[in-house]
Amino acid sequence: MQTKHHLADMLEPIIEKLGYETVRIMTIGQTNPTLQIMIDKTDGTEITVDDCAKVSRALSEILDEKDPIADKYNLEVSSPGLDRPLTKPAHFQKFAGNEVKIETDELVDGRKRFKGVLKGIEGSDVLLTMDETVYQIPFDAIAKAKIILTDELLARWEAEHPQTEE
Repeated sequence: MQTKHHLADMLEPIIEKLGYETVRIMTIGQTNPTLQIMIDKTDGTEITVDDCAKVSRALSEILDEKDPIADKYNLEVSSPGLDRPLTKPAHFQKFAGNEVKIETDELVDGRKRFKGVLKGIEGSDVLLTMDETVYQIPFDAIAKAKIILTDELLARWEAEHPQTEE
């Protein structure tokens, strides 16, 4: 299977041309792997099933043509959801104020796992408050980061997306 950087180099320009941001490209599983692509709208509005289908069709064409993955696989295009992964420096600024989990691939202040309130980004460091201490985590040291689904996050989302009675 090709490296994910090769896939990102091939697929991200198509996703961007369609008006979306690539949140993450990831291969999941060994037998019958899934190529998972998370997208978001650049204007901040919600991703719909039609958006995912549109991107899936466009990506299927290039994947069929270039055939970068040797074995059989499934393509999955989805929205990042409320407990979204944070994969780019801009995400850490955009989602400041949310509770997050961060795992690093090297020790930062003697630890590799952090859970606290995201304060944003300063230079190339992600700022996170945990137990009343502000940690500066180098962006390049982050292996995984995601927003934690909390009652406050859910309430904020529900307030921004009122359900209409039919």
